[in-house]
Amino acid sequence: QVQLVESGGGLVQAGGSLTLSCAASGRSFSTYNMGWFRQAPGKEREFVAYIHRSGGTTYYADSVKGRFTISRDIAKNTVYLQMNRLKPEDTAVYYCAADQNLARLRSDPGYWGQGTQVTVSS
Repeated sequence: QVQLVESGGGLVQAGGSLTLSCAASGRSFSTYNMGWFRQAPGKEREFVAYIHRSGGTTYYADSVKGRFTISRDIAKNTVYLQMNRLKPEDTAVYYCAADQNLARLRSDPGYWGQGTQVTVSS
């Protein structure tokens, strides 16, 4: 079992930056692959990025590649999403997710956070 709590969302102007954090509690955080998803108003939830439990592999959606960076701090049981050059279309509720199976993380993660709102004004 793992519990996830996101923080760091807010309002930012286009071109600005934000860093989201996801604090995990529970056992064996280092055994979980971690990901970020987002859901914009009226749209389905979509994958943003993941980081392998080893921390050695990351993967991004094309829409954020080159602008967003996912990282993890095992000692702090925390995953981060650094978001740069934000665009209005990045406006969404951002969710942290975890799963010990990487394929399942992409499709149907076992654990979700409650979400944090990111709003990018033009």
